[in-house]
Amino acid sequence: MIPSIHKRGSKTVGLIRYLYGPGTHEEHVDPHLVAAFDPLAPDPGRDPSATYAQLERLLDQPVNALPEGRRPEKHVWHLSVRSSPEDPTLSDEDWAAIARRTVAATGIAPDGDEQACRWAAVRHADDHIHIIATLVRDDGRRPRLHNEARRAQAEARRIEVDYGLRRVASGDGTAAIRPSSAERHKAKRLGQEAASKELLREHVRRALAGAVGEAEFFDRLTAEGVRIKMRVAPSGDVLGYNVAIVGDRNKDREPIWYAGSTLAPDLSLPRIRKRFAASTETDPQSTTLDRSGASAPARARYAAVQTADVALTSLTAGDEGSAAAHLIGVGEVIDALAQTSASTTRGELREAARHFERATRSHILAKNEEMHALRRAARQIVHSGAAFGHGQDSAATSLILDVMILAVVAAVHWHAARGNAQQAEAAQRASLHLRTAYQITAAGPLATLRAHGERLLASDRQRHAATVRTALPHLADRLQSEPGWEALTAVLDQAERAGFDTAALLAKAVGERELHSANSASEVVVWRLHHLGYVATPTRPPKSKPTPSPVPAPAVPAAPRYEDVRIRRR
Repeated sequence: MIPSIHKRGSKTVGLIRYLYGPGTHEEHVDPHLVAAFDPLAPDPGRDPSATYAQLERLLDQPVNALPEGRRPEKHVWHLSVRSSPEDPTLSDEDWAAIARRTVAATGIAPDGDEQACRWAAVRHADDHIHIIATLVRDDGRRPRLHNEARRAQAEARRIEVDYGLRRVASGDGTAAIRPSSAERHKAKRLGQEAASKELLREHVRRALAGAVGEAEFFDRLTAEGVRIKMRVAPSGDVLGYNVAIVGDRNKDREPIWYAGSTLAPDLSLPRIRKRFAASTETDPQSTTLDRSGASAPARARYAAVQTADVALTSLTAGDEGSAAAHLIGVGEVIDALAQTSASTTRGELREAARHFERATRSHILAKNEEMHALRRAARQIVHSGAAFGHGQDSAATSLILDVMILAVVAAVHWHAARGNAQQAEAAQRASLHLRTAYQITAAGPLATLRAHGERLLASDRQRHAATVRTALPHLADRLQSEPGWEALTAVLDQAERAGFDTAALLAKAVGERELHSANSASEVVVWRLHHLGYVATPTRPPKSKPTPSPVPAPAVPAAPRYEDVRIRRR
């Protein structure tokens, strides 16, 4: 149940005409009154003798009774209440009761107040009603509407419980403003996938991911095809910026501009500059780990894993300012991945980024300097270019997605512990899209590893199983029972041949995170071992050549090849 308070107006009959009219796209069906301050109020929808003017005069009577100088200029109050798509269709009687509870909760018409404001509730669709009220009470005084939006939300939560409707998470005032119904209809008419405000918010966030200064930020926005208009002071200093979608114009054929702060609270230029202050201008690839033979996208992703691990630790520690900063950084890394990953996962990653942006904002003040490392990781990912959907790129992407899932799940718990219900729900939805992207990305490399594991000699398989049981006695049975066991065996074999102490490597991999919440513990260990093979130093020289397989090798797809995902010596 979502109540939305709209801008106040000055013409009662104008809103009445809209509510009873056909709608912008003929979407209004059977407009009629479901409730009003007076049970005998005229209903122009179902009473042929009733008119818009009659309903207007009835609602405006207290306003018109005031001397002209005392009448409020904006006296028309408008609130819509919408049910969720998965909710059952409510009856007129249900909506009437909901309307009465809402006007009472907001202060328009408190229970038992016979001098309250006049109001009417109109229904022209199955899933919502509109409440129109005039902001002069029958006794000539103004209503007390302090925090009416918050009170409407609180009453909506109680209505959800009473009617068994979907429980909508409560907000904290930091959410981006939703597009209006008019903006959504216009987007549909223009053939846009979303309202201009939502599209621009996504463009700005993509341009911001890892950018180190205003010049780079605005260059990226321009490259995305966004129109930009600067707000400049007489001194020449840039005070802010406005953006517009090409082709989105008003009735005068002028571009419809949106200030950054109207897209989201944290996208104003002053807030963006705080992120830039936490960054330094460096070569995008100068700080990546040395990955001999790996592509630039793979190197950038491996470097991001190191940084994301630190952020994951922060989200489970006690410093709220650092955690809030790392949430912003995690959001930028997801945005960067959405821009550069293979086409098979780009849609899922864009959805993950869109949901997670809500989880990056709360009332906790972020320590901007703490997000520098993650912003640098996002910058490296963006500047490394598009990753391929196979080979080393696919393995590296699987690894960073695995860590991003952990970070986002940690964000769910972090927000839930602080009562940030909307942010926790948004992070939870983001995690689902990240998991889907991971499953698509990891399928090829894991299949190749499983094929290699199945070709190992029985003696090698037994030796690796014994190592697992010795190093991880509490996990051995679970690991061996999972589909990822063959892939884990293959990685252990590669690590052993590269000169690593596999028992120590296993202990370190498992010690980096708990595995009880993992969907597949064996896959988590596979990627952890894969990463440790690049950052750890072997304890002995590598074996010169592998032991030949005694059975014919099964057919393995040409891409990705096993060599593309093997553990290498630094």
